[in-house]
Amino acid sequence: MSEADIREIDEPQASKPAKAGKPEEKEDWKSFGWFLVKLVIVVLIFRTFFFTSFNIPSESMMPRLLVGDYLFAQKWSYGYSRYSLPLSPDIGEGRLFSSLPDPGDVVIFKHPIDETDYIKRVIGLPGDTVQMIDGVLHLNGEAVDRVQVEDFIIPVRPEGRCYDGRFAMQLDDGTPACRYPQYHETLPNGVEYNVLELGVVGVDNTAPVIVPDGHVFMMGDNRDNSQDSRRASVSGGWVGLVPTDNLVAEASFMYWSTDGHAEWVKPWTWFSAARWSRMFQGI
Repeated sequence: MSEADIREIDEPQASKPAKAGKPEEKEDWKSFGWFLVKLVIVVLIFRTFFFTSFNIPSESMMPRLLVGDYLFAQKWSYGYSRYSLPLSPDIGEGRLFSSLPDPGDVVIFKHPIDETDYIKRVIGLPGDTVQMIDGVLHLNGEAVDRVQVEDFIIPVRPEGRCYDGRFAMQLDDGTPACRYPQYHETLPNGVEYNVLELGVVGVDNTAPVIVPDGHVFMMGDNRDNSQDSRRASVSGGWVGLVPTDNLVAEASFMYWSTDGHAEWVKPWTWFSAARWSRMFQGI
């Protein structure tokens, strides 16, 4: 066999397609890795400076917010502190671009002791005097205007119950539900919202409290079922007066709501349990 014949046989074997594909595979993994890094950076920037997501875990803000509501909250409203960052790293005290909330704002904040997330309505700003008299909110010595409106009716969630048996009822189709007395309240600055009154409780009458500098007075709309600024801070419970540094974000709009009947193993229940009428509403 001639030397030319040997070259004709060997040359095709010198470049196999499988070997040529390995550098491309490595490049694909490298590109995907960079994509994930960039995605994490974008998400961190978005959550730090723009919006955060929050789901309602308790009934303290009924009737406006219900257990099973999911909402976005804007972070630029009151400036930025260490609580604006994911995991709240200890980078010092104070706020950048700080501004006070308006009375009536619904705000996510960190508990002053255990730093868990809470959501309440701002009632008093620094210098305001806040007092409850026979269940009626008083600001700076004047009773806040409120009018009783139609009762608030809500179906009972799975494994849930009404605040008290006297509020239990059934809907026309037999669904267990709760009926709560409801009032329409208007703050001096014109902000309006509804509150629930469930009976006589200890915080229906409080001593007047002057809100100190650097703090706000928070209350839940479910007045008799909310651990808020009407009592001193307790880890895992009452929040007391909330430092403005602990403000995280202003509740903006609701993007999802579920009545609790959905099951992960039954995807069709994700839609049947959705409370469509509550979605894409401002807070």
